[in-house]
Amino acid sequence: MQESLYRLVYVSRNRIDENDDKLREEIAGILACSRRNNTQADVTGALMFNRGCFAQVLEGPHDAVQETFERIQCDERHSHVSVLSFEVAETRGFSHWAMAYVGENDTNIDEFASFAEESGFDRERLAGEQVYELLQAHLLEAEHG
Repeated sequence: MQESLYRLVYVSRNRIDENDDKLREEIAGILACSRRNNTQADVTGALMFNRGCFAQVLEGPHDAVQETFERIQCDERHSHVSVLSFEVAETRGFSHWAMAYVGENDTNIDEFASFAEESGFDRERLAGEQVYELLQAHLLEAEHG
């Protein structure tokens, strides 16, 4: 019997307070580590970042997603971690990426920043589905753009 697929969506506040070069280096490190660990754990997903916050989708077997998220919560580079959704998913939305990244494009960053600011980071005003769809839309745009 195949194990159910789960999707976890969270947002958090950025605590990396560095210059642009150091910030890019930190994000590159996060992505390299995530891609290595996620490949081994059968986890896929996407990360969006701006100077103020992170948003991430993790997909995979329940225990692997939960263990990955527990490691993320211990990372001192962010705070105010809020799970927006953690539920069974029909399919992987990011099956081609151990960890896709949306954050190099200024339009994407601005849209995500405004999305996060409008919610005031209030968990009641943020929806996991909105974050998931935003990440998917920007990745598809980047692939076909």
